[in-house]
Amino acid sequence: MAKEKSTAFFCSECGGEFAKWMGQCPACKAWNTLVEEPVVKIKGKAHAPALQSENAPSTLQEIDLKEEDRFSAGIAEFDRVLGGGIVPGSLTLVGGDPGIGKSTLLLQVCKNLSENHKVLYVSGEESLKQIKMRALRLGDFADNLSLLCEINLTEIEGWIRRMKPEVVVIDSIQTMYAEEISSAPGSVSQVREACAVLLRLAKSLPVSVFIVGHVTKEGTVAGPRVLEHMVDTVLYLEGDRYNAYRVLRGVKNRFGSTNEIGVFEMCTEGLKEVPNPSEYMLSGRPEGASGSVTVCTMEGSRPLLLEIQALVCRTNFGMPRRQATGVDFNRVNLLMAVLEKRLGLKTGDCDAYVNVAGGMKLQERAADLGIVLAVVSCFEDIPLPESLVVFGEVGLSGEVRSVSGAAGRIREAEKLGFTTCILPKSALEKQTIRTKMELIGVSGLKEAIGYLQKLKSEKQR
Repeated sequence: MAKEKSTAFFCSECGGEFAKWMGQCPACKAWNTLVEEPVVKIKGKAHAPALQSENAPSTLQEIDLKEEDRFSAGIAEFDRVLGGGIVPGSLTLVGGDPGIGKSTLLLQVCKNLSENHKVLYVSGEESLKQIKMRALRLGDFADNLSLLCEINLTEIEGWIRRMKPEVVVIDSIQTMYAEEISSAPGSVSQVREACAVLLRLAKSLPVSVFIVGHVTKEGTVAGPRVLEHMVDTVLYLEGDRYNAYRVLRGVKNRFGSTNEIGVFEMCTEGLKEVPNPSEYMLSGRPEGASGSVTVCTMEGSRPLLLEIQALVCRTNFGMPRRQATGVDFNRVNLLMAVLEKRLGLKTGDCDAYVNVAGGMKLQERAADLGIVLAVVSCFEDIPLPESLVVFGEVGLSGEVRSVSGAAGRIREAEKLGFTTCILPKSALEKQTIRTKMELIGVSGLKEAIGYLQKLKSEKQR
């Protein structure tokens, strides 16, 4: 009789289990992700589970559909990303680069929640004294907050069932381990089992659980991808650790939209909310400098005004250099190719650098028109007015296409004192908002560049 294998191979990306090692995972097609780990065996005779009447199947007509009860975390930006507040019995994963402020943000949430709720903060990376040193910078804490330094899942589960807190924070999931699994903490099996235990606790008690997850060099949460599938909400804290601004972005949310973001500023007292990010991002703009333009982008239901800077200069080498910070590198190359083909702008022998000031990352296509005008402004050395804001998507034929939320973008720009707006002509025809701003509708890049030529002729006069 063949001996049963005590180990198996698990994919670190999708969590799939296989009997032998392969170079490519058959499930997710990732290369070199299979690792060998012990197989968990459950001893005992299998028997039919006992039925529980409270878990009986229900029809759709029997289900009472009402809005779930939420409670505020005491931080408006944090509540915005969650969809309006914390849902009881939810499991939330918070990821981000090391030192970005994940533990600080969650400790601030615990500080606010401890005033009216029972909170348990479990740390597997720091001692109680280290946590208190950070807590002293954040202010006074209520007595409803309890701290526990433990990495054994059995002990943690026991304390949660005994204390019955309303909110639990696990920092971090990669340090937890289950005794029945012999692999090291942070392995695929341990991370998956730890998440399963916390998910079962969150749904059965119920208790709202926040878990901190380390990220890989690619920027994704370390461990199997099934970890993100098991939780209810996935949040990423983004930003440069040497920059003051942090962006909390929702990647997955079963209780709300994934388009909302929260903006914070790192201070000595912790993370401070930025209620008006546009005003902060535009502070310190250069006066009378070419290659700088303000664009209005949408993050969920929130319009953001950001500064896009471009620098175009003749290259000293045979191959020009392209660099993009805060925007898609391939998108910048595409727009410069459109400029050269449709408008005859000879930038093939020029180095080009595009940057979004403030450390933000733009993914919306409405920033296309701003990138184009910034590049042309620097190439032609035509400074753009400080009171000008632009938005619009640029197609391969050089057309300027409409974007959603034009009325909200105009309203936000007018509130910050902008007087002129260049936008797609199709969006101008649809919007009915009353404004004192000068609205310039353009249907193609030639009309948008014509505005720059008009500024150049006025300057020469």
